[in-house]
Amino acid sequence: MSIKTMEQQDNTKRILVVDDEETLTEALRFNLEAEGYKVDTACSAEEALGMDLSRYDLFLLDIMMGEISGIQLARILKKNPVTARVPVIFCSARDSEDDVVSGLDLGADDYITKPYSLRTVSARVRSVLRRSTGSHAPDQETEELRYKGLVVNPSRKLCTVDGIDVRLPRKEFEILVMLLSRQGHVFSREEILSRVWPDEVVVLDRVVDVNITRIRQKIGDYGKNIVTRSGYGYGFMD
Repeated sequence: MSIKTMEQQDNTKRILVVDDEETLTEALRFNLEAEGYKVDTACSAEEALGMDLSRYDLFLLDIMMGEISGIQLARILKKNPVTARVPVIFCSARDSEDDVVSGLDLGADDYITKPYSLRTVSARVRSVLRRSTGSHAPDQETEELRYKGLVVNPSRKLCTVDGIDVRLPRKEFEILVMLLSRQGHVFSREEILSRVWPDEVVVLDRVVDVNITRIRQKIGDYGKNIVTRSGYGYGFMD
């Protein structure tokens, strides 16, 4: 059997840990490998960017690093079509609500504040990887969801506005699919949080509001069709 064939049959999830605290990265590597993952580490964003990032199923990023921060690295990853859909977990000592919301708004799938237990990290990694394989994703039909020139293809993870591709981070995409799948229905913030952020420790209504604002900005004139029902939630209306 060729090496390539063996790699194709190996479904073990591969994680890249990027943190400038070498002792911490080694502890994370040991703990996650004990859980059955393949783990690589990098001590800086610059080192990570020199690696083959297409190999990974999850990025675990520290925020406060050298010249390129974890936030900047995440932006680079989200702009690259090869890594745009790979889940990101931030680990940071910055634990204010604004810091958490900013990280999640960037498209991160989770935000863990330091100091943390290794068991907590393992649990959050399992949760994010489980969602990324679709077991906890919002219900998505394989057919296109369409409203006039706004077209979303859930199976191909594509969104176009009047024929122009629009890149949406995972959470924004899942919210838009949710709204378009039941046009005219108002979803409460709690419904959106439970379906798009299941098993999250950080559950803030403001996270939904921020993502809705981003979606409105990105889908042009169709943004006005996402309406707010004060005291209830959001819906996509004709």
